[in-house]
Amino acid sequence: MGKSGAAETGVGELKKELRRLVKAIVEGDDGRVETYEAAAKALAAVKELRFRGSGNSNGNLANQRKAERRLASVAIPEHFLCPISAELMRDPVVLASGQTYDRRFIQEWLSSGSLTCPRTQEVLSDTTLTPNHLVRSMISQWCTEQGVTLPPLDDEQEEGLITRKERNALSRILDKLSSLSSSIPDRKQAVRELRLLTKGSRSFRALVGENPGTIPLLLSALSVPGLNSDTAVQGDIVTTVLNLSIHDSNKKIIGDNPQAIPSLIDVLKTGTMETRSNSAAALFSLSALDANKLKIGELGAMKPLVELLEQGSPSAKKDAGSAIFSLCMVHENRARAVREGVVGVVLTAITHQSLVDESLAILALLSGHQEAVEEIADTGGVPPLLGIIKDSSCARNKENAVVVLFAVCMHDRTKLREVGEEDKSNGSLSRLAQNGTSRARRKATGILDKWKRTLHSTHYSY
Repeated sequence: MGKSGAAETGVGELKKELRRLVKAIVEGDDGRVETYEAAAKALAAVKELRFRGSGNSNGNLANQRKAERRLASVAIPEHFLCPISAELMRDPVVLASGQTYDRRFIQEWLSSGSLTCPRTQEVLSDTTLTPNHLVRSMISQWCTEQGVTLPPLDDEQEEGLITRKERNALSRILDKLSSLSSSIPDRKQAVRELRLLTKGSRSFRALVGENPGTIPLLLSALSVPGLNSDTAVQGDIVTTVLNLSIHDSNKKIIGDNPQAIPSLIDVLKTGTMETRSNSAAALFSLSALDANKLKIGELGAMKPLVELLEQGSPSAKKDAGSAIFSLCMVHENRARAVREGVVGVVLTAITHQSLVDESLAILALLSGHQEAVEEIADTGGVPPLLGIIKDSSCARNKENAVVVLFAVCMHDRTKLREVGEEDKSNGSLSRLAQNGTSRARRKATGILDKWKRTLHSTHYSY
């Protein structure tokens, strides 16, 4: 057998093992750390075999076609589909109407002169597109569970659009930042100009990635006398890092810089509310890479993120929640999040009907962590979750709520009785078992079946 045939055989065996492990986690609710670790190792091995030698364009095209065929063979949750294209969203953004679309399709809609929301027909007060960090994280998690590789954003196309004017502008900015003769006002202006250029131009973000010395030079301004105490400069630097991190190729460059993540964490603790919010958003963006997830957690970001989730402005809370959700996709960070009090913070948010989507998504992700489940059970977490199942109109929120309840009921028989009695009175869990998403139906049915078995055994024990 040739090398390619052996590789394909190896990939096939690994994918079988990966499917078995993912099924055990998703359907069998196997919460053991060992199972998650084995699944992560299997996925990494599949990736290594599949993309080894990825510089070959024919291989890349074949891999892309395989990914497309895989996507076509699975049922994609409706809320992950762009309302315009009916395709899985790669870069979900929120329009002023509150609706989420894939950036390239809504951008094309707006560029054609349409100033209404395609779904609601609402006339738009502005055409700002805001990244939907939570949906993007959930799509990424779903892709991992399904063994699907989400096609990357078109960074290569962006790099091909870099202009001479942009190269000259970057050179001028770097000269100002690096020259000892530059005045403090000149350096401030250079930092501000870099922020504006990286915000408005995708190609400029790609250009900075070609010049890796830019990021250390930018971060060094945080230690320059006359700049290090200026909150406006601090805000410009953090926002520039956020802008740069949007470009996928820059995520590793920034994550590998020894100053970048620690600087973002420092600002997360001490900056203005806007700067702390942008720091959380930057950490979320960088956390798209698993290696960065681990670094961010190890360097101590979880505590200030949880504090921002609890005490921040509404937009800062959303950025913190999205970052925590993404970081908790690796199990090492789940223990850190629980230790820093995230369970109590998100339960309070749900009770107060604040940041419900993000809070439920975080709890569902933590439902395989024993300490988190115990804390939910012991601190009054069941009633607000039952309230979501009973009253929410959002299918995704109901699904996440019942996922958490399932874990609690499997752990604590008294909570199972509480849930069973509630269903006897209102029937909300029974309705979910009939009409919810496929995962929600499975979890609701599992709770009800266990409750019936408990009643049966209690009856015969007498």
